[in-house]
Formats: sequence, C-alpha cells, structure tokens
Amino acid sequence: MNNIHRPTVLIVDDTPDNLTLLSNLLKDKYNTKVANNGATALQIVASSRVDLVLLDIMMPELDGLETCRRIKADPAGAAVPVVFLTAKSQQEDEAQGRSAGAVDFLRKPVNPGDLFARVAAHLR
Repeated sequence: MNNIHRPTVLIVDDTPDNLTLLSNLLKDKYNTKVANNGATALQIVASSRVDLVLLDIMMPELDGLETCRRIKADPAGAAVPVVFLTAKSQQEDEAQGRSAGAVDFLRKPVNPGDLFARVAAHLR
C-alpha cells in the first residue's frame, strides 16, 4: 500500500516503551507519529494531517482529558477521532473521557486484536 494514502495515527503517551510498542504494532498498516506529552500532541495535530489519536489519559502537566478537549476545540482536530489508552477502568473515568470528546477506550495493557479492530473501526 502506498504510504501517501495510509491513515496517520498519532500515539500520545509519556512512557517511551508504550510509544515504541504501539508504533511497532501499527507501522505495517498505518503511518504513525508519536508525542510524549499533550503539548507536543497539540502541535502535531495543528500542523499536520492526523486521522486518529491514541491518547494516554494519565500524563504529567497536560493530562489526556485536557489534551483531548483542546484537540476538539481546534478546527484542525475537531473531526479527528480520539481513542483513550488507560489503565483506569471506572465508569466515571469513561464518562469523563466521552465528555472530553473521546470516541472510545482501550485498556492497558493493550490487546493487539482490540487495538487493530478499534483503530480500523474509527478510521472508516
């Protein structure tokens, strides 16, 4: 498949091992970009084409919830699906995430089958 027509997935996580793992899982089917914090993620969304964001909730400084709100407030990111990556599993965490603008949640540790299915579904 030609790289130009492949969707771009932005992976945002403050843990380098998670960025590497997710990038390696997705790189055969998607173009990937990585950010290790919310501020960098916002810069990438504002300055380049991103088709989906995989976003860690628990990050220092700018957490995933606030990062998601800011992505959705930016015209460049308003239509980009955001899928939260989280170790949290409480119902209120999911409600907070959806109110911030997320379309879905993936629990950590991420199951590769779930990852591929969710990413594909939200890129349709």
